[in-house]
Amino acid sequence: MSSLAKLTIKPVTRQTKLSPIEARRNKLLTAIDEQLQVADAAMRGEEYAVTLSRWSKNDAGEKVRVQRQKVVRSWFFAQDGGFYVQCKYGSKAIALSKDGNAVFVKQLADVKPVLETLRSATANGELDAYVAMAINTRKNRDKLAS
Repeated sequence: MSSLAKLTIKPVTRQTKLSPIEARRNKLLTAIDEQLQVADAAMRGEEYAVTLSRWSKNDAGEKVRVQRQKVVRSWFFAQDGGFYVQCKYGSKAIALSKDGNAVFVKQLADVKPVLETLRSATANGELDAYVAMAINTRKNRDKLAS
């Protein structure tokens, strides 16, 4: 018996790229995960910051890699005696329904369950159409500006 006969061999073509819808969904899921961290920090009374690596020139004029802190902006804010939670794609708030683009909750502790609900809705593809509308609105605005 040959060595190759012991192996299971199948034809396959490697999928190299995600579809645009899957890529947008993954980007939004990553951002929602980051907002969950922001919500945890806000409940502790802290700011959530991420460490980024950047290239910068030192005093001698050489390029060196530098670690910098970046405070992440929250998607939720206090107003009208409670908190509004928005879901954003980039800097644009996504419409969550025909009625509006934010969810209202009474307490800061209720923000995290809303973000978890948004995460599961995104993972199930429920926000794909709204993300596409936000992108198309931006593209149309850019065309009008030029």
